[in-house]
Amino acid sequence: MADTPEAPAKSEEELLKEWQNMAANDASGGGDDEMAKAMASANGEPQKILDQGEIDALLGIDAGTGSDNNRGVRALLDQSVVNYEKLPMLEVIYDKFERVLSTSLRQYTADNVDVTIMNMTSVRFGDYLNQIPLPAGIVVVNAIGLEDYVLLVYESNLIYAVVDVMLGGRKSRQVSVAGRQFTAIERKILDTLTDIVLKDLGDAFGPVAPIQFKAERMEVNPRFTVISQEANVAILVTVKVNLEGREGRMQFCLPYATLEPIREQLLQQFMGEKFGQDNIWENHLSQELYSTTVKLDAVLDQMQFRLNDVLEWRVGDTFILNARPNSPIRMECGGVLKLVGNMGKALDFKAVRVSHNVTDLNNLKQA
Repeated sequence: MADTPEAPAKSEEELLKEWQNMAANDASGGGDDEMAKAMASANGEPQKILDQGEIDALLGIDAGTGSDNNRGVRALLDQSVVNYEKLPMLEVIYDKFERVLSTSLRQYTADNVDVTIMNMTSVRFGDYLNQIPLPAGIVVVNAIGLEDYVLLVYESNLIYAVVDVMLGGRKSRQVSVAGRQFTAIERKILDTLTDIVLKDLGDAFGPVAPIQFKAERMEVNPRFTVISQEANVAILVTVKVNLEGREGRMQFCLPYATLEPIREQLLQQFMGEKFGQDNIWENHLSQELYSTTVKLDAVLDQMQFRLNDVLEWRVGDTFILNARPNSPIRMECGGVLKLVGNMGKALDFKAVRVSHNVTDLNNLKQA
């Protein structure tokens, strides 16, 4: 294949004239018109230009709305949220926890407190630890009854709001808390608050399973609160607390592995739901079972033959069994041994007197 001749190199003067012409076209708007025509002619139809609102909607940015729902490209990028098995009864538990905690915090603070469950979602445990806003109070909680751990995370805004309310600072303005660690007084108040929260949470779980939540320690560094592998899925429950106009959030991180012992109860749609536990149906089924007719086979003896011998059997052949008049007779139902007895006669019928029942046979096997 022949090489194509290369275009002659342009001189500096020619390049300078081209740049001047391009600059003049851009200044007069001709460059934009030519580019728009080129784009339109490329597809044979005019191209739609997106305005700023459409671009924000595509990127999932809600300017000024304050919405927490991610949409568009942002929803695709936020891969920390994992679609996983829903637990309907867990939502019922936290609804009850919301009401009980509101009452307890009103008694504790002697003021009006509003508690709201914001959302309940599934996240990767490692991703959640990386996105905890610091400083924060991270409490490692031992779930007695589940034999595992959960996390209770307090945002700094909630901690300082509770401290201000308890120390009489209701009317003072909220100060900046960025970068400041918790003092001994704040930790003491937080320990009391944690005891109240965990007691109410245990009471909410009471109808489902007898679980007690006990705080083991509080940390400020997420690296010291690893209770599960980073790739494991956990349920994240966000609770908003409003104290005298000051809002703060607490979050419960419950790994699915922790909830596995009570998974069947949490999958129920309502309290006390049990598949196949209708009392009316149970009574009817038991009555029908008691009146059901079953077939019992009295087995005198069992023998094994070769296939060649079986093929040579003819009508009138006689087999000698190893059974004697006092030999035990096996009573089988569907091939399963149920009774053992001795052959006898009652009136004009052959009969079997039972000597061992199912319980006796099981005891003999265990012995």
